[in-house]
Amino acid sequence: MGSKQPVSVLVVIHSRDGQVLLLERADKPGYWQSVTGSREGDEDLIDTARREVAEETGLDASRFELSDWRIVNRYEIYAHWRHRYPEGVTHNDEHVFGLMLDEPCQVTLAPREHLGYRWLPWEPAAEQVFSPSNAEALRLLPQRLGLTA
Repeated sequence: MGSKQPVSVLVVIHSRDGQVLLLERADKPGYWQSVTGSREGDEDLIDTARREVAEETGLDASRFELSDWRIVNRYEIYAHWRHRYPEGVTHNDEHVFGLMLDEPCQVTLAPREHLGYRWLPWEPAAEQVFSPSNAEALRLLPQRLGLTA
């Protein structure tokens, strides 16, 4: 039985001009996503976001603009990942954050978690991620950045 909390963060790491950092999962090659992870203990969600960014990319989120998008996605946990959660838990609440960098940069991956990374413009990035809530968040980016007419 797992001990993961069914509360997580999704952190869209992006540049000012709308490029997005995607990470390829080590446990599911070909699955691309933004930074994501579950809350530990009773930490504030913004601290979960900072910790996950550091663990998964080596970036120090406090050096950039981290914002809570005030979006919560409730979704059913994929069956093949349910063993990580307490028995009977079937849904997760995902809180969306954005981390804005001036421009794309190199990141340091956690080798057990990710195989590779790439920076893509938001539109192809939204088409590449496997998670519908991740794709939805990426599609909000141009509006958040004021890139739309």
